[in-house]
Amino acid sequence: MAADLSLIEKSATDIVKLLKAGEVTPIDLLDTLEKRIKAVDGKVNALPTLCFDRARKHARALMKKPKEGRGLLQGMPVPIKDLTDVAGVLSTQGSPIFKDFVPEASNILVEHLEAQGGVIYAKSNTPEFGAGANTFNEVFGATVNPYNTKLSAAGSSGGAAVALATGMAWLAHGSDMGGSLRNPASFCGIVGMRPSPGRVAATPGTKIDATLGVEGPMARTVTDLALLLDAMSGDDHRDPRSLPAPKKSFRSILKGPWKPKRVAWSPDLGITPVDPEVRAITEAAAKRFKEAGVIVEEAHPDFSEVHECFGTLRAYAFATTKFELLKTHRDKLKPEVIWNIEKGLKLTMDELTRAEAQRQTMLRRTLAFFDRYDLLLTPATIVAAYPVEQRYVAECDGFTFPDYVQWLSIAYALTTVSCPALSLPCGFTKDGRPIGLQIAARPHGEDRVLAGAKIMEDILGIGSVKPVDPRG
Repeated sequence: MAADLSLIEKSATDIVKLLKAGEVTPIDLLDTLEKRIKAVDGKVNALPTLCFDRARKHARALMKKPKEGRGLLQGMPVPIKDLTDVAGVLSTQGSPIFKDFVPEASNILVEHLEAQGGVIYAKSNTPEFGAGANTFNEVFGATVNPYNTKLSAAGSSGGAAVALATGMAWLAHGSDMGGSLRNPASFCGIVGMRPSPGRVAATPGTKIDATLGVEGPMARTVTDLALLLDAMSGDDHRDPRSLPAPKKSFRSILKGPWKPKRVAWSPDLGITPVDPEVRAITEAAAKRFKEAGVIVEEAHPDFSEVHECFGTLRAYAFATTKFELLKTHRDKLKPEVIWNIEKGLKLTMDELTRAEAQRQTMLRRTLAFFDRYDLLLTPATIVAAYPVEQRYVAECDGFTFPDYVQWLSIAYALTTVSCPALSLPCGFTKDGRPIGLQIAARPHGEDRVLAGAKIMEDILGIGSVKPVDPRG
């Protein structure tokens, strides 16, 4: 079979079924993606680094194995975010400092995906070191929103989200600290999930027990996302944070019978302004949970310390991981990264211990909250897609943010307390920009998030999201 562009409209789950049945091969899928990328990516700049020769070599080796030995993904192509190393493939982290860097070894995450039959064919675009929720950098330029190419795709997993939305991927890898999976999912009308820390094993960075940043799955539907999370899950002795794979697959969770009894809706978590149109769209979607016999009440945990807490812990993370780059390559770092590193270097022990205490206090409140509520629903982002040349959201509904990070607080509040959270497409603004609904549960509650998201997806009638062609 040659390249067949009709395949791009199929779900990842259906593609895996075709692979198992022998009706398509991994090579067929790579040919199809290569043709689609040539037709589309010049308009959106989502996948700036391609590695089809490496992918075909891996695919041919995989095809020599019996089908039962090809893993959950059976040869499914998957792009990797350009913050994550793939052996023998340009891995820039969106930074001029690493514009020519080709690693010899892959990240643990990549090894796990390839062991499950994933075939790596591209690196997806990201802002420099994932900083800032707008995907642009000085190495490859900006990734734009396929629903309006004058607008941002958000970030930092913007390239991955756009690849999914435009049919240049069936599944995609992303990562998330302050909403880097959830923001682009919301802006681009796809599904992105931040799992609990440790759910997906990855190569530790400078701080081996770091829990703010995690790796996670992105897809066009909840069922496809559960498939990729199953392939990503599992412990590894090289990552001391990693958790064993659950006894029941996440795909099986979607078949029931669990459903939430009581969910909470909050338009703002009590900590942020929200665009009125975004609030109205997400609130209308959240309240449709009542159609499944679920009680919906307006409530949220107390996150009153989160801005100070997350700001301190994020700055500390930048200082520990990027201090040497500041000393040796300051002239090549964007100003937001410099600001974050320098803020971290100025932290006192009192500030660090206060942030850790605040995090513990908010976690206790959140755990108590989830004793009453099965899920927490909010807007995934506080705005819809904004002009791509705007570096970040500086103002919302009359409120001016003090820095380039705080507009992300509706996402990073849940990061701070280690909750799994997912962005689900739930509607469009009047001018056609996608909006996402955030669905969160207690730590290690990925099963509840996915089950709730599937119920909502079915209620909203969006279980078969088709790729779009970029629009001016």
